[in-house]
Amino acid sequence: MKILVTDELSKEGIEMLTKDGVQVDVRPKISQEDLLKIIGEYEGLIVRSGTKVTAQVIESGKKLKVVGRAGVGVDNVDVEAATRRGILVMNTPSANIISACEHTLAMMLSLARNIPWADKSVKEGKWEKSKFMGVELSGKTLGIIGIGRIGGEVAKRAKSFGMKLIGYDPYISQEAAVKLGVRLMTLDQVCREADFITVHAALTPTTHNLVSKAQFDIMKPNVMIVNCARGGIIDEAAWCEALRTKRIAGAAIDVFEQEPLSKDSPFLKLENAVLTPHLGASTKEAQEKVSIEMAEHVKLFLVDKQITNAVNAPMGKIDPKVAPFINIAERLGSFCMQLVDGPVKKIEVEVHGEIASMDTRMITTSTLVGVLANVKGENTNIINVGSIARDMGIQVVESKVDESTHYTNMLVIRVSSDGHKHEVRGTAYPGTEARILGVDEFDIDMPLEGDFILTRHQDMPGMIGKVGTLLGDMKINIARMGVGREDQKGGALMLIQVDNDVDKAVLEKLRGMPNFKEARSVRLSHMKKKELMEL
Repeated sequence: MKILVTDELSKEGIEMLTKDGVQVDVRPKISQEDLLKIIGEYEGLIVRSGTKVTAQVIESGKKLKVVGRAGVGVDNVDVEAATRRGILVMNTPSANIISACEHTLAMMLSLARNIPWADKSVKEGKWEKSKFMGVELSGKTLGIIGIGRIGGEVAKRAKSFGMKLIGYDPYISQEAAVKLGVRLMTLDQVCREADFITVHAALTPTTHNLVSKAQFDIMKPNVMIVNCARGGIIDEAAWCEALRTKRIAGAAIDVFEQEPLSKDSPFLKLENAVLTPHLGASTKEAQEKVSIEMAEHVKLFLVDKQITNAVNAPMGKIDPKVAPFINIAERLGSFCMQLVDGPVKKIEVEVHGEIASMDTRMITTSTLVGVLANVKGENTNIINVGSIARDMGIQVVESKVDESTHYTNMLVIRVSSDGHKHEVRGTAYPGTEARILGVDEFDIDMPLEGDFILTRHQDMPGMIGKVGTLLGDMKINIARMGVGREDQKGGALMLIQVDNDVDKAVLEKLRGMPNFKEARSVRLSHMKKKELMEL
């Protein structure tokens, strides 16, 4: 058995791979041309971020069974191509937690005590003590945006500095936050009250530009912001402007939307920002953990046939009638989660019709991926989603109904949160086309694709026209529209598929219209149909 390693891996990781007679060839910085020539000899390939595992590499790997990405992101691996070929893709999402946490604190302290600028000044032969007056962390209020594993570790350490902890995370329970000593608030409350803000949320469609101009406008002028999570969670244009105009005091930034930074990036001109080149996981210990974990995962799969930390979708034989509903379940799960405003307590998956008599476990798993990817981001997959749900204290209930009243098969997904429950219904019709059949008590039949605006309003004349006019004025094109109602002159729900991005301003205008109770966006355009890999 042969494994190829094309990026730097620790000595410990290599030693672990070479046990039991496995041949390991290490070729760091190999060219794409040479990789294509030799990859056909290997059953396993382990990479870091340097190697691009393209579709061409996948096709050339005639014996290839597994690709291991030693790290979190798999954007340098063509996962879809690997899945089509039945090749497992693995990553190591948890190895860098402590390193990312400590880098956050290092950045915060550097910013608070002006260390980068003071260092530069001394090396220039100056001694400007008064110029670099800093601030203490003790007694200050730290706002944590995203209180997951890394955010939780930051909270523990910040508490030891004597900081007061507040946080925003719509998916964490009050009980879990209390255990960490964090007082939960709304995003705007955190931005208004914090002296320091640190970001540890996953980058998802709902968190992109989560912190933008509206939040900067309400922050304290002395606030300092650290982002060691993902570029794009903070609106970079608004952030640069807030720093340039001294609307906020400073920033420490390790991650950017486009990396590496271009030479004309406005961040490079700021005098009140500490910048590092995505160093969150760059410690000796983290690299060793990443190497050892990946070596363990790859070897377990190749030698012991055990699957751990898989990014794509390994599964058994899937009935052709069930297969379309796996992708539909993920979309319905994502749709339903975007109706929920609090921590998820319970997820219910109800299968109706012919497929109820078949093995539908993958439908439930795919539903969990759809729901929890909105919370945990890109690292949510069918291998880890069950443990994520358990760790979050989420109850998962599966049920089956042999008959379906109007359709041969139907899925019903329910998500409960703090006394509130939302339901979506869907099917595959005709053939394999995903359709949404209803939201809560309202029946609607539309294709389940693209992006939507969902409104709840009073059923009365002229409502559709008012919405159409408003969206037209805002340059938003309507692709499709469906309306469901409880009864005449009662409550109604409008689902509008749109071709353009919907920002907060559009939703605020809709909510402000007479007799409108709710307006929210639901994004599905980022969800591609997934290939199903059978083992």
